[in-house]
Amino acid sequence: PWRVPLARSNSGTSNLVAEGDKVQVILDVQQFSPNEITVKTVENTVVVEGKHEEKQDEHGYISRHFIRRYMLPRDVEVNNITSSLSSDGVLTITAPKRVQQIEGGERSVPIVQTGVPAVKQAPGQETSIKIEQQN
Repeated sequence: PWRVPLARSNSGTSNLVAEGDKVQVILDVQQFSPNEITVKTVENTVVVEGKHEEKQDEHGYISRHFIRRYMLPRDVEVNNITSSLSSDGVLTITAPKRVQQIEGGERSVPIVQTGVPAVKQAPGQETSIKIEQQN
């Protein structure tokens, strides 16, 4: 009877994904409810903690507690880290990378075309826009 392997799920697995403009941590926390999970930054690390008191499952009673620490790259905006929890228990932590400063303090600013007019006017009505220059 002991030779039968136990079924293993992907519960508790995590991935660290570094993409062009961000770093993401994807962590399976399906065994925890949202109020049992905390995400915080401590210097250049993200700390994820999950804890629940004793609960009954199909095998008896169980309590769980984990702490995971992820070292962040130096080029990450620590103050802009966000996290989201999917309905199926996948926690995604996103850390955007800093925008590279171009030497000389100059950078191009992209122009986004909105496709809508900035000033709306009634038909047949003239519009004047006053531009003030501050010294």
